[in-house]
Amino acid sequence: MKKLFIKLAKLLGYEIIDQNSFSSPTLNKELNEDLSILNKESIILPLGKVKIFRKVKSILIIVRMNTEVEIWDQNKKRIFEEPKIEYSLRSIRSLINSIDFCKNKYPNLSLKTIIIDDHSNDKNLNLVKNLIKDKNFDIISLDHEKFKPIINKQKTKQTFSNLASLMQSFETGKEHGDDLILFLEDDYLHFEAMLEEMIASYERIASQIGKDIFMCPSDYPYLYMNNEKTNVLIGNKRHWRTINKTLCTFMTSKTLLDQYWENFKKTCTDRHDPFEKYLNEIYLKEICVSPLKSLSLHLTNVNSSYGLAPFIDYKKLWDENK
Repeated sequence: MKKLFIKLAKLLGYEIIDQNSFSSPTLNKELNEDLSILNKESIILPLGKVKIFRKVKSILIIVRMNTEVEIWDQNKKRIFEEPKIEYSLRSIRSLINSIDFCKNKYPNLSLKTIIIDDHSNDKNLNLVKNLIKDKNFDIISLDHEKFKPIINKQKTKQTFSNLASLMQSFETGKEHGDDLILFLEDDYLHFEAMLEEMIASYERIASQIGKDIFMCPSDYPYLYMNNEKTNVLIGNKRHWRTINKTLCTFMTSKTLLDQYWENFKKTCTDRHDPFEKYLNEIYLKEICVSPLKSLSLHLTNVNSSYGLAPFIDYKKLWDENK
């Protein structure tokens, strides 16, 4: 009789929870296991099941890399005070670990990574190439000349270079993106679960609200400085909060990239105040969320409001990606 009841529940699309044995006979899993299934359903105890309508099929990861400039337009030093190439290498290494973790969890998900390299010297570039050898990574060399007719004249070469690499990353996403696109910079360390959590949470939240969204992987200090109201959402394995500002590291869909292309383009044609002015305008119309707690760590100066996320063991994460 019990087996018949389980079969009937499955046919009707219900899951059975046995709190006595702390298991689900319909899922054939212990309740402390991951109960969700990518592209099908998100199950969070005790909130129940969310049917996935917004199914993620692929993700294109675009990394902007500059192994020479310590911090754009600043004379400050980063936490740990190492040469910039060390941050680039550890950032990419942490990304590789996150990609491998995600591929192991979601083997049918299509993953591709493109690095936009801004004139690294041969020694640094070879170090990066050795790191990504045998991985599904491509490197595009940034052509400054291509963007001189597009970007307004800037006070410094660094500012122009930053805008050019950003424009190249957006154009690459527009040309090669198919579903989700994750725009990254090479001064972030990522937790192993970063990519898996972002993808599974994207499916859950986008399915619940019925539209594509923006996601930021970092929990920046500036998000806590104005005491702004926010909405807290349930993701895959953590809470997410709505935000109205990001930096240039975020994930969204190809659909939203196309829809707001003029905003993306305007972000790169000049240095605005704030830098992300036209990206932030999008968040007045679309949902953008960031994780609680952080999935990625922005390795800036310790005093920067745009840097270190709270409640993270910075040294441990740094050492793990040596």
